[in-house]
Amino acid sequence: MSFHTAVAKGGKIKNPVFLLIFSKHSVNRPPTPDAAEDQGKEPTLQEIINIKLIESGEKERLMELLRERLIDCGWKDEMKALCRAYIKKKGRNNVTVDDLVHLITPKGRASVPDSVKAELLQRIRTFLMSAAL
Repeated sequence: MSFHTAVAKGGKIKNPVFLLIFSKHSVNRPPTPDAAEDQGKEPTLQEIINIKLIESGEKERLMELLRERLIDCGWKDEMKALCRAYIKKKGRNNVTVDDLVHLITPKGRASVPDSVKAELLQRIRTFLMSAAL
């Protein structure tokens, strides 16, 4: 089971590093299906779990835990340094958000400590057991 974050609201990215690394489809995202296509379609297990996480407020608690753990282990500073080095190398006016996404997404995902992933996975499992899904 993968863990991904909520999307930016209103097209504005509140925390781009966090969003870019943990948004499941942050790079080359497929188009959003039309509402008409979704009618009559049963939700997948992943969609049901996501809805339950959001409704219970657990998703926000997991997000906060993840933010804390990534800051504590220095991951956020590491990603920020990668971005700054890339911007310095290419020149401030020659870098787009897409460039940064393509640069840090694979590195960021690969560098999340296993202990952080394990802790989040355990919390999700505990939630699922208590929600009887």
